Amino acid sequence: MYAALVRILASRIAMAMLTLGFVSMAVFAGTEILPGDVAEAVLGQNATPEAVAGLRHALHLDYPAHIRYFLWLIGIFSGDAGRSLANNLPVTELIASRLPNSLMLASVTAVVSVPIALTLGISSAIWRGSFFDRAASFLTMSVVAMPEFLIATLAVIIFAVNLRWFPALSYAAGMVSINQFFNQFALPVFTLSCVLIALMMRMTRAAVIDTLRSPYIEMAVLKGARPIRLVLTHALPNAIGPIANAVALSLSYLLGGTVVVEIVFGYPGLARLLVDAVSNRDMPVVQACVMIVCSAYLFLVILADIAGVLSNPRLRYR
Repeated sequence: MYAALVRILASRIAMAMLTLGFVSMAVFAGTEILPGDVAEAVLGQNATPEAVAGLRHALHLDYPAHIRYFLWLIGIFSGDAGRSLANNLPVTELIASRLPNSLMLASVTAVVSVPIALTLGISSAIWRGSFFDRAASFLTMSVVAMPEFLIATLAVIIFAVNLRWFPALSYAAGMVSINQFFNQFALPVFTLSCVLIALMMRMTRAAVIDTLRSPYIEMAVLKGARPIRLVLTHALPNAIGPIANAVALSLSYLLGGTVVVEIVFGYPGLARLLVDAVSNRDMPVVQACVMIVCSAYLFLVILADIAGVLSNPRLRYR
């Protein structure tokens, strides 16, 4: 058993590292083909050609692209992502000041969303075809169809402007009490939870219903098992793997998909840092942020694979 788990884990890690390599090439190539000159963007339009040439040499921009890629890749894996072109600070320092905020927002959203989504998804699978199932499916499909900025804007108009229950902006600073913590995170978490619950609920419902179509479930039905017992006792243990994948895919959205939410609510997180870096053509920050988001996504996928292997013995062997 342990040898099979180690083999599967090693193969997943190898695939993740290979994926990171392809992502690094795509990120570097994508930032390279952007129009304009980084040195001119940093120094401004009034910069002299000598100053531009000096900055290009200092930033190694006059090196061939493949050499700059390998220098950047070595720096990334050694913990040195370079310096920001916009404010001349280490990229790791900028990310260290923003990443905890994004992790805090993602953690609070996950704590709120995951239990609600799993409960709704499993309940819809138990009573599939009922009024509850149709109402939940209609509501979740409506939420998925709505763009995030619309949900965030409606939340600000209703809860911040009209009712004045919560502040319209979230600064993630100066929180010394539970009440302040709740006020700061209420609207961002509500906006993210709406989309996350809808996605996770749909995938959980589909995973459980797919398991309910198995032959051993038909045998349990012939033996007279009730619907709740069918789901909780027979189907749910075998659906843990697909459910874990659904949770991992949904949670991976939190780090990279919070751009609109952080911009609307003024939240100082990693996604807002990425948007500002793109606006300022701060390529080292853009590259580092994208690699962090991709690494987090791959980490969650590996955790989901491990959960699926532990829950299903058939996956441990060839």
